[in-house]
Amino acid sequence: MTALARPTDGRLLGGVCAALAKRFSTSATTMRVIFLVSCLLPGPQFLLYLALWILLPSEKSARAAGHAW
Repeated sequence: MTALARPTDGRLLGGVCAALAKRFSTSATTMRVIFLVSCLLPGPQFLLYLALWILLPSEKSARAAGHAW
């Protein structure tokens, strides 16, 4: 598994789905579809997305800080 950081390339909005896809070795499109389908279910999916967008570092800032996640 790779580090959990929002990539600088291949992201549409905040890079959260792209980061999760990279972490779990799947395509970003698959992760986006899973997220959109999960939004049809009750729960805090959108709030979780926003929290991850805020909390996950960008790839370039993670590399600059020397994190080895």
